[in-house]
Amino acid sequence: MNLPAGGRPITATEAARRWDPWTPSVVAACLGSCSAPWAIAGGWALDLFAGAISRAHEDIEIAVPRTDFPQIAAAFPEYRWDVVGGGRLWPYERAAADPELHQTWLRDPFTGTYHLDVFREPHDGDTWICRRDPSITLPYSQLILTSSARIPYLIPEVVLLFKAKAHRPKDDTDFHRVLPLLPPTRLARLNTWLAKVHPGHPWLTRIAA
Repeated sequence: MNLPAGGRPITATEAARRWDPWTPSVVAACLGSCSAPWAIAGGWALDLFAGAISRAHEDIEIAVPRTDFPQIAAAFPEYRWDVVGGGRLWPYERAAADPELHQTWLRDPFTGTYHLDVFREPHDGDTWICRRDPSITLPYSQLILTSSARIPYLIPEVVLLFKAKAHRPKDDTDFHRVLPLLPPTRLARLNTWLAKVHPGHPWLTRIAA
């Protein structure tokens, strides 16, 4: 990754200390009037799909088309934004244009606490483009589901595709919890995407079992 100049290091310890994540319902309330196609991502999205909270979450992420980020920012005028990547962070204005950086943390300017992580995703109009493999695309109308509480969230096969890279213990837990809930069409799509992006991944064996 070619990082922009400047920025400052941020360790995992500092990040954990400064994060106080909102819940999906709080985020949805804040973005109730936002017309951009945003959706809860990460572990929270899998909880929304499963219909129950499975574990504690140290952060909360949403995904939005990159060019629609200003609509998200407009919903939080009293906060500031930091772009994060490669163990460093920059004020949004200094690194927003870098195409390799997508994570954008919402910061309380008085306490320095982070409450929300926004993934600014590549897209072509109304079509989402996967950061890991641009040959994987979906219309936003197929990318996002809505919970019974009317909270938008990413489809589980997309969430698991991104979790597969890190393959942390919590990712394994999330995968094994959600796997039995996936209908055949979603399972087949996850299998195809994993084989393309992460050939030989251990989850492929579990899917085939």
